[in-house]
Amino acid sequence: MTKKLLKHSFTVKESQCTVISDQQKAIQAAVESIKRNRQELELYIKENPSFLYSLKPISLPHKPLVAEMMADAAKKAGVGPMAAVAGAIADLAVKDMKSQGCEVAVVEDGGEISALSNIPVDVAVAAGNEPLSKRFGFRLTEFPIGVATSSGQFSHALSFGEAEAATVFCKNATLADAAATAVGNAVRGENVSAGIKAGINTGLAIEGVEGIMILFKGKVGMAGNIPEIIKVEK
Repeated sequence: MTKKLLKHSFTVKESQCTVISDQQKAIQAAVESIKRNRQELELYIKENPSFLYSLKPISLPHKPLVAEMMADAAKKAGVGPMAAVAGAIADLAVKDMKSQGCEVAVVEDGGEISALSNIPVDVAVAAGNEPLSKRFGFRLTEFPIGVATSSGQFSHALSFGEAEAATVFCKNATLADAAATAVGNAVRGENVSAGIKAGINTGLAIEGVEGIMILFKGKVGMAGNIPEIIKVEK
């Protein structure tokens, strides 16, 4: 018997979010969590503007929790804390969903995914105008998992690299988000193989990174534990 899942998509300011669960009350908990943690972060940034602009790790704040999680992941990945914002908000939303007793809790915040589930979850990879964009994805079967993608070509997020897509898999989306930024920043140059290798080496050096996939100028590089790759029908 196939489990019936509920899906809800909504926008909070510049963030486009999608929540999937087997319980309506868990979806409502996720919506409230995302709005609450965004507001707490905005208030923190008003008092600490350097948190918004820093491109390097900063000292860990003790609260709010969302800022502490972002700063911790950024320190591990060697990037600025805002590189982990979407992943942290997604992780906290999944945590709040699970407190409602659901078995499926999936949150996608601006392309970054946090998931806890007792059934497989399929996700597609978006890479702008790249021919492979949204034509392949991953079947997630090991949870918890965080999936994040950085791009130097199509994303609104800041990247100093040139990869069409640098996707990272971790146990949580906060670290995956920060690590994807670090990996994406390293992928550049005319030598495509060298660019991919630089990205992979950067990712593997970050504690907690479990898998990496890089799409760069028509070539693909992979390392670590990558979920099953699936074809996605448009």
